[in-house]
Amino acid sequence: MQVTQHIRDAKDTLVSFEVLPPLKGKTIQSIFEHLDPLMEFKPSFINVTYHRSEHVYKKRADGTFEKVEVRKRPGTVGICAAIMNHYKVDAVPHIICGGFSRQETEDALIDLAFLGIDNALILRGDAARNESNFEPEPNGHRYAIDLLRQVVHLNNGEYLEEDIRNGGRTNFCIGVAGYPEKHSEAPNLDSDISYLKAKVDAGADYITTQMFFDNSKYFDFVQRCREAGIHVPIIPGLKPLTSKKQLNVLPRTFHVDIPNDLSVAISSAKTDAAVEQVGTEWLAQQSRELKAAGVPVLHYYTLGKPHVIYNAVKSIL
Repeated sequence: MQVTQHIRDAKDTLVSFEVLPPLKGKTIQSIFEHLDPLMEFKPSFINVTYHRSEHVYKKRADGTFEKVEVRKRPGTVGICAAIMNHYKVDAVPHIICGGFSRQETEDALIDLAFLGIDNALILRGDAARNESNFEPEPNGHRYAIDLLRQVVHLNNGEYLEEDIRNGGRTNFCIGVAGYPEKHSEAPNLDSDISYLKAKVDAGADYITTQMFFDNSKYFDFVQRCREAGIHVPIIPGLKPLTSKKQLNVLPRTFHVDIPNDLSVAISSAKTDAAVEQVGTEWLAQQSRELKAAGVPVLHYYTLGKPHVIYNAVKSIL
């Protein structure tokens, strides 16, 4: 079922989760162990992230170096199929620009459609580790809106090969990312929202936000989106703080603010367990307030901490 259909059918705020593919060498069992406790909350869908390949240099016996392409977290398509088969829950794969050509993207979308997966979250993705700015693959997409248009074309039965006439139509419900504190590359929030509206006008069906720790940022973002003419569902993305180092890492990596009350409480915690407790309680309070406001879905970035998510969600449901 499509994400938007879940939202239309719901009588209350839904719950969803996001997982990382396991590192290469681990099995699907690691995903099941991660998700098993969370299935108690009957999530409507589960997002699975996609990760671009990286280039590493391996030294040859003669002393020269060989450039080798490595994908550390493969398996998004297979994990989505496994989740749907194992749990009977809809999966939402992330589809990214970085590391993929248009043809590779089309082939992945065809595979997903064959598997009965009818949701996709469309993202540009991050720059490669050795690049200061995002660079597309040869014959790939530079911007998420162009990737989105490719999915829309496929939904209309339009394939890259011009000799395919009246091709089979896919049925993807298309999500895109929103940034309550603006994307790091946008000059200001107004321009960022204008880019977001362009994606909605091009065919995006819903928005999932970047993490935030101050609900007022989300409520203001939604209001500004509505004033700009964006009327699709806007799903808040939530993540717990679970370590002191995240006070520096998250703002630097994701360009989000951490409220002073939360920062002080985390800094004052004496043990790792105390830090997790603070993060759990803050996440639970965020969730209660958002749920009371009638948000369509509470979307949790689990990212290796399913027990923290479990404790927070357990306290509100």
